[in-house]
Amino acid sequence: MKTDQVIAYLTDWLGSYCANAGMSGFAVGISGGIDSAVTSTLCARTGKTVMALNMPIYQSPEQVALASAHIDWLKRRFDNVIDAAVDLTPAFQSIEQTLPTEIQDNMTMANTRARLRMLTLYAFAGHHRLLVAGTGNKVEDFGVGFFTKYGDGGVDLSPIADLMKSEVRAVAKALGIVEGILNATPTDGLWTDNRSDEAQIGASYDELEWAMDVDATADQQADQTLTDRQKTVLSIFRRFRRANAHKMNPIPVAVIPPELK
Repeated sequence: MKTDQVIAYLTDWLGSYCANAGMSGFAVGISGGIDSAVTSTLCARTGKTVMALNMPIYQSPEQVALASAHIDWLKRRFDNVIDAAVDLTPAFQSIEQTLPTEIQDNMTMANTRARLRMLTLYAFAGHHRLLVAGTGNKVEDFGVGFFTKYGDGGVDLSPIADLMKSEVRAVAKALGIVEGILNATPTDGLWTDNRSDEAQIGASYDELEWAMDVDATADQQADQTLTDRQKTVLSIFRRFRRANAHKMNPIPVAVIPPELK
């Protein structure tokens, strides 16, 4: 990958899209992870306003610290970056107290966290005339669908959704992203036990990239030459892809036959 040229291309793409939309800039949720760090930095490079939002909900101190470190780093380098920290824990606690306890399973409440952050991003974005920039990479958005529908999947544009996780890392290094973020274990930050993405999925992002490439060939016979681990990873990839297809495909529309109208 021609990293410097990709950075220049994405910066120009973001700036042009924002200008054509008649908006003032971008709102980005800063998690302390590499994807949001890269996305917010690319947005800042356009010279347009960037609202960097730190929105903890029962967040671990390490994640909050990494998010704050990146925002500080951004503001030192770009005078078009403004920030806000909104502790959403009290709001989330209100939801916990309002919803029936019998529906509050772990996955439901993890997704509720993501949707509460989406609501907050759009509140700031609407007030400041900003576009909500998504932070999903290609493996997440178009491989296994590892995002919350109408949560972190609720965005206006997705600048890094054509970059594999390994490519995001390369861009991050070229941009000079904070070392602690470069070395942090990927996590969506939606669980009280701070579980990693790999722990949730059962495979690393490098393995998922390999599986995404192999699956795209649709060569079922080639599966027979794989190692046991490769077969496991490919099975994990395909299982997640099937289960999350509803996130990655357009919303189904019941098209009424003309003769019925």
